[in-house]
Amino acid sequence: MPIKVTERIIAAAIAGFEAQKREIDAEIAALRGEVRESGAAEPSAESIKPARRKLSAATRKKMALAQQKRWAAKTVAPAPEEPVAEKPKRKLSAAGKKRIIEASKKYWAAKRAAAKKEG
Repeated sequence: MPIKVTERIIAAAIAGFEAQKREIDAEIAALRGEVRESGAAEPSAESIKPARRKLSAATRKKMALAQQKRWAAKTVAPAPEEPVAEKPKRKLSAAGKKRIIEASKKYWAAKRAAAKKEG
């Protein structure tokens, strides 16, 4: 069964969270006080970044040449293939056309005759 949320419950929840926030803020302030007393400075954004790797000029040159070689291999145009001769378009002869027409007429005549027998 769900709990009915009222304004009273919400107000109590807010008061509890605000109390927790005050406690956390007090703990943070205490820790900051300890850091200041010990003389340690807050870390700056620059000190958080990892140090960059330093490469020698010879290594950078090798890397550049290797990249140029990879790029050249990728952009090389493939050798042109010999064009394939297209097959000539096939044409229907007059005799072939006549056979197709006769077969079609025979098929439909048989189909009509079968329909007449059934109906």
